[in-house]
Amino acid sequence: MRYLVMIRRTQTGYSVDVPDLPGCVATGTTVEHARQMIAQAIEMHLELMRKSGESPPPPARRIEFEVDDTAGEELCTWVEVESPIAVAL
Repeated sequence: MRYLVMIRRTQTGYSVDVPDLPGCVATGTTVEHARQMIAQAIEMHLELMRKSGESPPPPARRIEFEVDDTAGEELCTWVEVESPIAVAL
């Protein structure tokens, strides 16, 4: 599965969130590190949802957002994760 993520520059690195999974966040020292960390966070988030009987939302194919003029750097990208259904089988 591919989830859209928002990556924003911070004073110490990068912060990442997943619009489809409120509360699923991560940080990293580089963009690539942030992508790796959010991929792990998404997999754990989906696994916890599955264990608690919740159905994970399907990944959105697009999101709406506004550029933050005060941000030094921000981007939107896909992160590929293993499907929680495949993990359960």
